[in-house]
Amino acid sequence: MAKQSYTVPLSAVINETSLEVVYTPCPTEERMVSSADVNRPGLALSGYLDYFDSDRIQVLGKNEHSFLENLPHDLRESHINELVSTNPPAIIIARELEVLPELLEACQIHRVPLLLSRESTSNLMAALISYLSVQLAPRITRHGVLVEVYGEGVLLLGDSGIGKSETAIELIKRGHRLIADDAVEIRRVSAKTLVGSSPDNIRHFIELRGIGIVNVRRMYGIGAVKNTEKINMVIQLEPWEQGRNYDRMGLDGETINILGIEVPSITIPVSPGRNLAIIIESAAMNNRQKKMGYNAAQELLHKLGMAEDSGIADTSHWEQY
Repeated sequence: MAKQSYTVPLSAVINETSLEVVYTPCPTEERMVSSADVNRPGLALSGYLDYFDSDRIQVLGKNEHSFLENLPHDLRESHINELVSTNPPAIIIARELEVLPELLEACQIHRVPLLLSRESTSNLMAALISYLSVQLAPRITRHGVLVEVYGEGVLLLGDSGIGKSETAIELIKRGHRLIADDAVEIRRVSAKTLVGSSPDNIRHFIELRGIGIVNVRRMYGIGAVKNTEKINMVIQLEPWEQGRNYDRMGLDGETINILGIEVPSITIPVSPGRNLAIIIESAAMNNRQKKMGYNAAQELLHKLGMAEDSGIADTSHWEQY
């Protein structure tokens, strides 16, 4: 299957990073950016274009600007024209440096947007990469609920009707926040980070069987919702199955693969009388402690004189203690 690619309009980039338009050949809403990488074209301006990627936004900083200023007019015009003729999505001048007439003329000839930023080159590039990495990230949509519990992004998965939305409402009543219900859009924004959000048209809404649609933001206030959150753990909800050997120690260290990233995962059986909200709060805090280097199960085994890999940790043997 071919890898799906995404684009973001240049107008959104301009608004996000407070850029000034010097020249644009068309409405910036129509100019699309497809690469999250940003380039400083020092080598390209010197004439070396063998590995030049024309899909990247090009940023001219103080070094590039000084280099061009010190070139003879004919050579400066030639090098600028060679760069702009590759038709990058946009060229941005950092630090509000002077717009060289040769650069403006080349952009007009080759119909390349020319933009201006007040930010330093490093700050501008960091802001651009951060924004574009999210907007252009690989993504999937999963049926589930995403909530923030004690600062941990918890993705609740399970069959329809298992109680994910009802559990989310209980968590919201206890002071936690809803990110998405029913459809969770998951983006891989880096090699280690997944970020979840809700589609715009159903954001802040939650469906409760027997009641209908509830607007969480209107009902519980702005503090009960959040637009995005990192996914720190996945909780699989499933009906209680008599005789099944559920993990009672928390030593298994199960994970689930989402977009190539392994995310800690646990399975919680659902049965009448179990307070899922409290259980999920405990799971979120326990996951946070593990990330900070503390594992309660390992400490208990140590206190009982058991080795983690000895097999004695099976809870069926605990009656002797």
